[in-house]
Amino acid sequence: MNGPTEKTMNGIAYQLESRRGLAGLTTRVQEIPVPGPRQVVVRVRATALNRRDIMLLEGSYVLPARPGVVPLVDGVGDVIARGDQVTRAAIGDRVAGTYFVSWTDGPQRQAESAQQYGANHDGWLATYVLLEEDSVVHVPAHLTDAEAASLTCAGLVAWAALTKPVPAGPGETVLTTGTGTVALAAVQHAKMLGARVISITSSAEKAERLRKLGADEVIDRVQVPDWERAVLELTGGEGVQHAVEAVGMPTLPKSVAAAAYNAQITLIGAFPPAPGQPQPPSLFGGKFVSIRRIAVGSRADFESMNAALAEHQVRPVIDRVYPFEEAVEAYRYFMEGDPFGKVVISME
Repeated sequence: MNGPTEKTMNGIAYQLESRRGLAGLTTRVQEIPVPGPRQVVVRVRATALNRRDIMLLEGSYVLPARPGVVPLVDGVGDVIARGDQVTRAAIGDRVAGTYFVSWTDGPQRQAESAQQYGANHDGWLATYVLLEEDSVVHVPAHLTDAEAASLTCAGLVAWAALTKPVPAGPGETVLTTGTGTVALAAVQHAKMLGARVISITSSAEKAERLRKLGADEVIDRVQVPDWERAVLELTGGEGVQHAVEAVGMPTLPKSVAAAAYNAQITLIGAFPPAPGQPQPPSLFGGKFVSIRRIAVGSRADFESMNAALAEHQVRPVIDRVYPFEEAVEAYRYFMEGDPFGKVVISME
């Protein structure tokens, strides 16, 4: 084993207890992990929240949180120790980790989807995180720690939505819904890929911020409830070739109505239909569209996204940074506030 090059000491880790809600987020002393032959120990610099982490806290996520697990899957830090068989990372490397423990490339298998950092494997809300070597991903050098800590979930799922199975590109239009972190990343990625972007939001203030981020046209759904018709008008009646549906069933019918013939709609959001608004029985009408649900992306997808971010010098959107000791407040703001961008927790 290659040990750390700096003096280290025991740290602090947050953990999820069996109690639901913020009362179940507690702290404990964390011993420095000892890496196995193909594992690395990372000293955490920053980590970030996703809606998935709130679902784990509340017990509504598809996987139950292991009692005592260290939460959060987004993060960045420095490799301080590694196993003697590790070849993908060196001491001192600044790295992130994958969402899934062992999905590196190709189609995902169900067994791979069931092993996740921050759910049933310890995550990043701690002084140290222990990663499998196959989970290690090097981050773009131009990003700050807060920005680099914001890529693993929202950034990557938006990238996978727009690059697989058929990438968006010049001459095509991408539709995004909402201003969550997935939608914001989708705007940035779509512009990197050369596509036109139409975004749906709920206020003039958010509309202006989306335009500054790169959206070509923004529709305020409060002012224009039938926004699917406005999208068709903006596309000359053709509709969009790609839709990143980051809200889910409440807006899916409108995204379908705004889609072009043979469009690709990627369903990411998991919000249920609004009360009193069941899913329409004739959702697809006469259109041939592909609607898929995806689970983030592989390590290869992560590395491909990072290469594009580095080439275009694009930075993720950060809303607010909290110190490590105020992690509970970061959770509360994420749950009760209205963030525009990532909510980050910094160890510095």
